Amino acid sequence: MDLKEAVRQYVKHGCHLSIGGFTINRNPMAAVYEIIRQKIKDIHLYAHSNGQGVDELVGAGCISCLEIAYGGSGKFASTCIRFKKAVQEKKIKIEDYSNYQMSLRFLAGSMGIAFLPTRSSLGSDIINRWGFSREFRQENPRLPDQKLIVMENPFENWCDTKKIVLVPAIIPDVTIIHVQKADVRGNCRIEGLTFADVEQAKAAKNLIVTCEEVVDENYLKSDPDRNQIPFLHASAVIHIPHGAYPCACYGYYDYDPIFLKDYAKAAGDDIQYHKYIQESILNNSTHDDFLDYIGKDRLKLIAADKDYGYAKNLVR
Repeated sequence: MDLKEAVRQYVKHGCHLSIGGFTINRNPMAAVYEIIRQKIKDIHLYAHSNGQGVDELVGAGCISCLEIAYGGSGKFASTCIRFKKAVQEKKIKIEDYSNYQMSLRFLAGSMGIAFLPTRSSLGSDIINRWGFSREFRQENPRLPDQKLIVMENPFENWCDTKKIVLVPAIIPDVTIIHVQKADVRGNCRIEGLTFADVEQAKAAKNLIVTCEEVVDENYLKSDPDRNQIPFLHASAVIHIPHGAYPCACYGYYDYDPIFLKDYAKAAGDDIQYHKYIQESILNNSTHDDFLDYIGKDRLKLIAADKDYGYAKNLVR
């Protein structure tokens, strides 16, 4: 499917959206930019520990609510800049969980159950500080009545845990992930770390897969243990090389430090940031146009070494 068509069909105004990737690794940036181009607003976003994708969606005004464990872009922004500014100015509602809790919430969604138990966050203020009030939750039937629940461990006599935390499942309308290889039906092979992408993909009602390569089905049948997501979850498959740029995609290309440094500078100033959105995203109608705008020399600079999976001599 074409990316514009996939976003138009599945990512709606006010939808609950999840995006894959981790900080500046394998974010589905081509899809993020297309959401911005289509000016889709009021999105309730879920992310595990995302960076560039979250920051640009927030900065472009697409997000109204966010549930996340961490938002940062490594050395370029230890806390995402537009994300931080939006929270401080109360332009978005945000609720935070631990990394493990977000993993469990997506896992619960993928299992089709309402919650999962954990000890994560016991003794911390994550339990006490809610980003969404009870009133807001009552007004939004898609949200659980409570952020989480602490209860007595019913199996205390069997183990030494006195209390457990119940974390609610996440069931997005759509999840978007970027993978290295997929076939036309949507069987996916992620190379390198998978982060929480597999659970996010399986938890969603619809899954958009962007990929570096569309491979023959027989290719994925060899070494089938290396495939993580079966076709039955996929709603759309889009072949889009450099679909994670300016983030890294292990085995194909590294993150672009020049872009990310320039982005951090622009993100700190409202006027410069809106100029960035216009010139880099809105003025380029497709991801190919955006890559042409960046230039082949830059893409060559970040090409991954085939033995290491990342760019060996990149000045970071």
